[in-house]
Amino acid sequence: MYNVVGVRFKKAGKIYYFDPVEHQVAQDHHVIVETARGIEYGRVVVGQKQVGESDVVLPLKKVIRIAGDADARVVEENKTAAKNAFATCMDKIRDHKLKMKLVDVEFTFDRNKIIFYFTAEGRVDFRELVKDLASVFRTRIELRQIGVRDEAKMLGGIGPCGRLLCCSTWLGDFEPVSIKMAKDQNLSLNPTKISGLCGRLMCCLKYEHDNYESAREEMPAVGKLVVTSLGEGKVSGLNASKRTVYVQLFDSGKSKELPFDEVVVK
Repeated sequence: MYNVVGVRFKKAGKIYYFDPVEHQVAQDHHVIVETARGIEYGRVVVGQKQVGESDVVLPLKKVIRIAGDADARVVEENKTAAKNAFATCMDKIRDHKLKMKLVDVEFTFDRNKIIFYFTAEGRVDFRELVKDLASVFRTRIELRQIGVRDEAKMLGGIGPCGRLLCCSTWLGDFEPVSIKMAKDQNLSLNPTKISGLCGRLMCCLKYEHDNYESAREEMPAVGKLVVTSLGEGKVSGLNASKRTVYVQLFDSGKSKELPFDEVVVK
C-alpha cells in the first residue's frame, strides 16, 4: 500500500497521485510537486489515503513542499505571461500562414516549458513556428494538437441545458459516448439535439445509460404480449426512468401506463 494525496492542476483536470513524504498535506492545500514535465503547482483534492499498487503509476512522484503566497504570485505572473505568449503565437501563425487554431497557452510553474494547445483539420508542419517561438521566449516549446472535446473543455461555455459545460467544471475524464445510448433512452436522434458545443455527442448521454440498461433487462421488450390486471395487451413503450410499461389493451384499445412488476409476459 502507498500513502498518497490526489492533486489536480486544472479546475476540471485529471487527478494525479503524489507521495506526501513528511509534509502534513490536507485537502484544499496548494502544493509544489515534481511531474513528468517539470515542477508544477496544484491543489490537493483528495486528502492523504492508502491505495494499492494498481492505483498508482510507479515510481511515485513526491510533494516537494506546501505552496505559499510567493508561489501563488508566480502562478499569476505565469498566467499573465501566457496571455502575452498567446498574442505572440497568433502573430507567428499568421506570418507562417498555418491552418491551425490556437486554443490556449500554458507555462509550467518553473517556466521550463511553454505549451501551446491548438486544433487543426489535419497534420500541421509547425517546425519553423517552433523555431520562431523558441527564439522569442528562450525556453523549451511544445505545440500540442488537441481534439474538439478538449477545446470545449479548455474554453468552457453554456450547454444546451443552460448550465456550464460539465467538461469544463467538474468532469475529469471523457468517457466513450455512442448513438446507441441515445436510442436506448428514446431520445431524438436529431444531431442538433444530442450534440454538445464541441459538435460531438453530449457527455451526459452516459450518465443514465447504466440505469436504462439494467431497466431494460428487467422489463418486457416492446411488442411482447402481456397479461395485466386490466386484461391482456401488447407492450407499446417503456419508461425506464420510472420503471413503467405502456400496454396497448386488446379489449378497450387504450394504452395504459403500468408498473413493470404488475405486467406478466405471456
